[in-house]
Amino acid sequence: MPGCLAGLAPPPPAALHLLLRGRSRMAFSAAAPSRAFQLRLNPLTGDSEWLVVDEEGEEGAAPPQTQRQLLAATSYLDMLNDAARNRAYRRAIDAAVSDPSARVLDIGAGTGLLSMMSARALGAVGGEGRGSVSACESYLPMGKLTRRVLRANGMENKVKLFHKRSDELEVGVELDSRADVLVSEILDSELLGEGLIPTLQQAHDSLLVKNPKTVPYRATTYGQLVESPFLWKMHDLHSNEANAADGVWLTPDGMENIVSVKLQQHAMKCDPLEDEIRLLSEPFKVFEFDFSERPESQRENKITIKTTGDGCVHAIISWWVLQLDSAGSIFYSTAPKWVRQSSIKDLPQCADDTKDWCDHWKHCVWFTQGMGTPVMKDQTLSLRASHNLTSISYQLLNPNDEACNGSLKADNLTLLPERIALYGDIYWRSALITAIKNVLSDRSPQTCFVADDSIFLALLVSSLSPSSKVIAMFPGLRDTGATYLQAVAKANNFSMDQIQVIGKRAASISTDDLEHKKINLLVGEPFYCGSEGMLPWQNLRFWNARTLFHSMLSEDALIMPCKGVLKLCAMSLPDLWRSRRSLKDVEGFDHLVVNETLGACGDLPGEQQGPCLPYYVWQCGYTKKLSKVYSLMDFNFSEPIHSCFGKTKIEFADAGTCHGFAVWIDWVLDEKNSIVISTGPDSRYWKQGVQLLSKPVEVNPADDSAALVEASFDPASGNIVFTSSFS
Repeated sequence: MPGCLAGLAPPPPAALHLLLRGRSRMAFSAAAPSRAFQLRLNPLTGDSEWLVVDEEGEEGAAPPQTQRQLLAATSYLDMLNDAARNRAYRRAIDAAVSDPSARVLDIGAGTGLLSMMSARALGAVGGEGRGSVSACESYLPMGKLTRRVLRANGMENKVKLFHKRSDELEVGVELDSRADVLVSEILDSELLGEGLIPTLQQAHDSLLVKNPKTVPYRATTYGQLVESPFLWKMHDLHSNEANAADGVWLTPDGMENIVSVKLQQHAMKCDPLEDEIRLLSEPFKVFEFDFSERPESQRENKITIKTTGDGCVHAIISWWVLQLDSAGSIFYSTAPKWVRQSSIKDLPQCADDTKDWCDHWKHCVWFTQGMGTPVMKDQTLSLRASHNLTSISYQLLNPNDEACNGSLKADNLTLLPERIALYGDIYWRSALITAIKNVLSDRSPQTCFVADDSIFLALLVSSLSPSSKVIAMFPGLRDTGATYLQAVAKANNFSMDQIQVIGKRAASISTDDLEHKKINLLVGEPFYCGSEGMLPWQNLRFWNARTLFHSMLSEDALIMPCKGVLKLCAMSLPDLWRSRRSLKDVEGFDHLVVNETLGACGDLPGEQQGPCLPYYVWQCGYTKKLSKVYSLMDFNFSEPIHSCFGKTKIEFADAGTCHGFAVWIDWVLDEKNSIVISTGPDSRYWKQGVQLLSKPVEVNPADDSAALVEASFDPASGNIVFTSSFS
């Protein structure tokens, strides 16, 4: 389950930040084995902070607020609300635990659901007192919640729980003997990213009997070739820049891939793109993983694919299917809707109840490079698929078995697909170019400071104002950003003599870095590498930086953007609501104790709301706007950062069920308020904040339904707290 840290693989780069599918970076104290330290990223400063997590605490007490916020941002709640998944595991465990002397091991216990299913199945075959169930959950805050769930269900003496990684368990120490049944759910959207392979390798080597029973029994990954203008925009920056024809070249001719999408599978909900996708092949099998055997660390598979139409392969969309039982009767699939609704004979047919929207597992997209790969109907293609310990990769081959989609140089700058699409968006580029040109028409600033990781603004100001000294902070890009600017300087008509990359966070910058000169123009997108999974207003880090630079600004310094406006819209979000709703009975086990901790909606004490969480609203299943867009709060960047408060009355424009509000920031670039970049739901390239209500509310404009929404911003934490009431 997410957050288990069960495998042996090193954490991915994203683990340096707050969370990755619920996985938190942890360090354990040798002096106090019941204490752990959790890494949290301060959104306003970019600094990492360690939180102390103690095993000790009041019996049955909920974890502190900081831990609740971290756990609420994981995928546990959504996963536990996935009835199809829960039912499939329950049926498979009941079938696997048939021997009364079975010894069951649950790796990555989460709330203990699979362990409790195993203990119940063991009791049903007369195994109580004969068999055993052991579980490991290394994430201490989760492990403490697991114990509360076990107590609530009278299972604390039927499941042995260890706050350890699976590779820290030893037979003869924690385990009496090797286990003959393994239950686990350590799967991410790609299948391998949670450490599935190294976890299974170590378990088969040290913890399991030969030929154990496993739940799941097998996993198979599938792929499909697609053409999609939307997906093409997310990886072909060079062509989109050529269409923009505005004179700014992030990818000049001859360096088409110098800024490119990361070569990896990107988790994304593709169902909303169904009408924008043209299928160019039938689904094809990529890899099969047998959980009952020790997996190989890496494999390569050459796949022959016959195309089903003329077009251009922009991407490979992939998913996986679990076979949970050895008999081959229980399946769970993460396939896109168009696959689930098809009748392709070679694909396992899953139960109808797998059609519900969920957020914990998405589809994966692998982008072909450049303009894609042109194909004709009935053409035979060769695809080379390979996997290592934690990921799967692809290469399309031409008839001579050579890669036809190219490869990236080691010094290229790689960004997420949403950022690539935004950098190629003609309207976004035009807004920034117009705003900078307007500023430069009034003055020629001696010192311009780029306060974030914006390569676009660094290039733009350098090329439009040759007499200005441009200093790029690049707190995330650092040396990579400097190398990139040097490579594209000539194509953008500026000299590297006029630009300097500091590569520091704002708090570390001094007047020495500025050569004791004042900043005349402070600019930002704002965008910071590594903040992609955070809430929109956590890019108010720009405001915090502006405050730290206050004494370094000239008296007439211009700041762009000049302000941020917090916007919101009332929405019907039934699918997202269902995935975040409070838990009661989960396959016969009481989960009431987890609701407050995991930030559930509904049935919480009083009017308590769950936390505001970041989502791409367009990927949240069914959505409907129920009101116009309202402004809630202004952030004036001409002033140092300070606490803010706002409130507004929401009048509903459409009848429906209001589940909450989508919240975002519009960045106002100029003092005339004429150039605005919105990060709202109409843009697919930004995440919005979603504040779900404590209970859904039926609204109707004919009844004069209205809501009062209030919000307060705390500059110390960078958090915004929302409250709402309906009339």
